[in-house]
Amino acid sequence: MSLKRIRLGESAALIGAVCVIVALTLPWYETLEGRLDAWSTFGPAVVLLMLGALAALVLAVATMTERSPALPVAAAVWGTLFGILATIAAVVRVLERPDNAVSLCAGAWLALAGAVLVLVGSWQAMRDERTGLYPPVEPEPRKPPLG
Repeated sequence: MSLKRIRLGESAALIGAVCVIVALTLPWYETLEGRLDAWSTFGPAVVLLMLGALAALVLAVATMTERSPALPVAAAVWGTLFGILATIAAVVRVLERPDNAVSLCAGAWLALAGAVLVLVGSWQAMRDERTGLYPPVEPEPRKPPLG
């Protein structure tokens, strides 16, 4: 495990995942009766936001723990896909207001910012092709065949 492998893209995606996770605990909408959080308005958009955050966490962990770039690149591709879906879901949650909500609260805006960071960070991680962070694998020498 090496924190030296974390680049700007993985850092941005990880910060976005933390923003989405924190946003799930904050109020999202204000109604005449009180405030609503993500769990009281739970739906497909919240699930997509959670999947985007999970993909960003997988990207960061894969980058830190893997010896070859194959799994981190695959995680970046999936992170980009789920980042797109999470961003669309967050925009929908900001534009639609359930249960006659009169205003938006900090949770909805933080979730949108986090989803955009997951998307941008995963995209940047996929674009960054520096291989110097992964030392070359040296195969063990084989004995020549007898014959």
